[in-house]
Amino acid sequence: MNIIILAAGMGTRLNKNKPKCLTTLSNGETILQRQINALLGYVDKKDITIVVGYKKNMIQKKYSDYSFIFNSNYENTNTAKSLLYALDSKQLDSDFIWLNGDVVFDPEILKPIFELKKSSMLVNTNSVGAEEVKYNVNDDGTINKVSKNIHDGLGEAVGINKISSFHVKQFKHQLEKCGNNDYFEYAIELLINKNIKIYPIDISNFFCCEIDTQYDLNFVNEYLEK
Repeated sequence: MNIIILAAGMGTRLNKNKPKCLTTLSNGETILQRQINALLGYVDKKDITIVVGYKKNMIQKKYSDYSFIFNSNYENTNTAKSLLYALDSKQLDSDFIWLNGDVVFDPEILKPIFELKKSSMLVNTNSVGAEEVKYNVNDDGTINKVSKNIHDGLGEAVGINKISSFHVKQFKHQLEKCGNNDYFEYAIELLINKNIKIYPIDISNFFCCEIDTQYDLNFVNEYLEK
């Protein structure tokens, strides 16, 4: 099992003058530390790779026990390229789980994605924000589309995903087709277009929030304080 945390972005909307994943939450954890703590319930440190870019030394110094991939073009690329850089550095013979480095979640949401042997995506059906990555499904319940541009979304993709070892090479090929500004969800759509099934895992009963703005951070901190 390989775990990739995407933490190369600049987090300009939050504007903390440091990598967003190093934002300290009200319980004293950084976003990244909370993610790592949850992941270590399932994998070893050696299985976790962090893709860094903006002010990378701050992350590498604080989490020196982990492996890193540097996206040197982080200012001009999006998550598809960061994920591609990570896959370029790995043997493509095992399952991959990856997550955005700004997602705060209850650790319990990881259990089903580790247990399910299929390529899958964690989703939340409680809300369908206009600016969020949304999804809809085929008649068999598998993912049909995943994009910010969906108008009939059933819910939101929360930014935690899995590609099984059977599909990793094909997925990497789709990432290679993505442009600099593309999110990795576009590569998932391209993979689906090749008749690869991606299964949604509904985690709506648990807390999960991507932090983009100060409002998001306040919302997360209020939850943690409860």
